[in-house]
Amino acid sequence: MVNKKEESFKSALGHTPAKEKSGHIGKASVARIQRIRKQKIDEQKLIEGIINGNKTDLSKAITYIESNASKHDQLVQKIIEACLPKANKSIRIGITGVPGVGKSTFIEAFGMYLTQLGKKVAVLAVDPTSSISKGSILGDKTRMEELVKNPNAFIRPTASGSSLGGVARKTRESVILCEAAGYDVILIETVGVGQSETIVHSMTDFFLLLKLAGAGDELQGIKRGIIEMADAIIINKADGNNKKAAQKAKVEFNRALHLYPEKKSQWKPKVKLCSALHNEGIEEVWKMLSTYFAATKENEFFYLNRKEQNKFWLLQSIDDQLKRNFYKSEVIKKALEEQLEKIDNNSTTPFEAANYLLGLKANLDK
Repeated sequence: MVNKKEESFKSALGHTPAKEKSGHIGKASVARIQRIRKQKIDEQKLIEGIINGNKTDLSKAITYIESNASKHDQLVQKIIEACLPKANKSIRIGITGVPGVGKSTFIEAFGMYLTQLGKKVAVLAVDPTSSISKGSILGDKTRMEELVKNPNAFIRPTASGSSLGGVARKTRESVILCEAAGYDVILIETVGVGQSETIVHSMTDFFLLLKLAGAGDELQGIKRGIIEMADAIIINKADGNNKKAAQKAKVEFNRALHLYPEKKSQWKPKVKLCSALHNEGIEEVWKMLSTYFAATKENEFFYLNRKEQNKFWLLQSIDDQLKRNFYKSEVIKKALEEQLEKIDNNSTTPFEAANYLLGLKANLDK
């Protein structure tokens, strides 16, 4: 029996008491769902839907891209090959910052502004995956409640899995599909900051770092690494009582940026103030980005950078494929368990075990 306290608690985040199994879900419904799942995928229809900007087909295709099932590999390859001629016509912006800096709020405000200019915006938001439960919240659509309703915007939250830097393993391919679907601006939101953010830096044209003033991380931010990669630093939440601290932080970051060598793009990183919550500074951020893209296209760094990124992702794809093929082998799986047991018993070393397993795989491939 449900008590009154539970009945009065209507929050979606609250505890919901167990309910009786619905009488509407019978054997016929289960069988119908199973039939739908077993239906053959019409790949041509799916590709046409993506190119025509159908969000449902785009979402389906990204789901296949993210799948680890080998049965989807051939389908994904055909989709990407069909979409490639339509890709590479967008600008790709990486957005990172510590948790709580307001990335989702900034992306929503920025995305809404861009759609008002007639742009089509795709957001690939990567949520961290728990190393314990292996689950992710995937709440970006909830946090961007206005942008998600915008017909010219597409938001895709993705679990990071074990990918370096919180960037999903297949984000690169998802970018290609979004471009083929006609999205002008691709925003890639990462989990947080750190040296591993080089992954998102390697797939975007502009790297935007969001910072907070008065959070005690100004001096930390001056360290090399993340600042060195940033093309611009946006100090968010520069409003109310925090505005004075934000202005001070802007001066400090500007001083710090003078310590770094000139970028290959010949672009001098900028520091801007912004209040995404109050839509202040959003227009200035876009003007800065427009200036950057005009300058880098004129000196051809934009195109050179894209070519270098393609080379990087060729090598990355080879690494990923070799890793997948290695662990997919049933013989290797069994041998790996044996070697792990030997390591526990101190009868071998990790290096000897690795050499044995790699040698075993080489013999299997002969």
